[in-house]
Amino acid sequence: MTIDPTADVTPCLSGYGSGSYPQEDVTLLLDIVDKDAISDVPVDKKEALIQSGQRHYSDMLTLERAPSAIHEALYQEALDAGGARMATDIANLAHTLHQLFANDTSAQTPLVLISLVRAGLPVGVLLQRALRDRDADYALPSVHYGMSIIRDRGLDANALTQILTQHKGSKLVFVDGWTGKGAIYGELERSLAAYQDPAHPHFAAIFHQGADVVPLLTLADPAGVAWLSASTDDWLIPSGLLNSTVSGLVSRSLYTAPEAGVHRAVMYDDLSEHDHSRAFIEHIDALRPQHNGLHRLPTYDAPRYSTALIVKKIASEQQIDNPNRIKPTIAEATRAILRRDPEQVLLANAEHPDTKLLRHLCAQQRITVTIAGTEILPYQAITIIKSRSKD
Repeated sequence: MTIDPTADVTPCLSGYGSGSYPQEDVTLLLDIVDKDAISDVPVDKKEALIQSGQRHYSDMLTLERAPSAIHEALYQEALDAGGARMATDIANLAHTLHQLFANDTSAQTPLVLISLVRAGLPVGVLLQRALRDRDADYALPSVHYGMSIIRDRGLDANALTQILTQHKGSKLVFVDGWTGKGAIYGELERSLAAYQDPAHPHFAAIFHQGADVVPLLTLADPAGVAWLSASTDDWLIPSGLLNSTVSGLVSRSLYTAPEAGVHRAVMYDDLSEHDHSRAFIEHIDALRPQHNGLHRLPTYDAPRYSTALIVKKIASEQQIDNPNRIKPTIAEATRAILRRDPEQVLLANAEHPDTKLLRHLCAQQRITVTIAGTEILPYQAITIIKSRSKD
């Protein structure tokens, strides 16, 4: 059966932007606010406020600065090294979604991709491009949204309600970049519990794979919690090395009380000359195979929590009471150095090419690096955040 994935597809919600992505790639269900209206909280102060419980991380922001020339060069190296793998992973994910949903989607009831802001955005945009490719074997009617999810506060309920109202009869899939410890999976599971009753009018939209199956899709799933993932490897995902400048120029999301509207974000217009968002998508999309050699990926009815014992062991050895101070995977370890206040970094290998940027940042900021060896595998890197709860 030939599917035209773009024929009169039910339109996305109007009145929202797409960041620096083309409008047809994503609709961001975010209230974009001026960065001058947000307090620029220094990293060390922010860390003390978070760990002491005085403020939640989603109530404040440390504004991003432009990446350094070395950071940019290492991102380019990662793109050159991992671009083809990422493109093939996207094609296999699209192929698997086609196999699963081809008989359940139409122009009136497209598959709804919901990328979790921010790490899910590049993956979701690439999947949207793949599914809407008329020439690909895996073409499928789809629409794509970006939505906020915040640790301890959950998925943006207002945004989700708008999608369910706009796309009645459609099935929803949640998209993230990778899993670290599985915390976001837990947040998603808790946020969707209200829809888990088979009698709920939106049950079939969310729990289409079974009453206990949270439809989370990721590019990489080291934690072993995703329903569908291209791999369980901790590898150098190129989009994991940059923040807003590969994610549509939007900040991480900021919490908004449900009665006040959707969650907020800042648009970093001042970083536009450093923005790789569109170029990244074009580069990976051009490498994506459309036909031969694709395979259907496995799906899972329940999380496996493959690395829970590793995280528990590190917490015990490091005397860490708050697991939020442990940031595993290359991407999370790198982002923690860029956005948080790191104490040390654990590496599985002293010279692994995928941790080159991480090691550069550690040297630059004089962060202690410990070679933990095979004890932390499948993680290649873990950043430990400084304890400031007593400050």
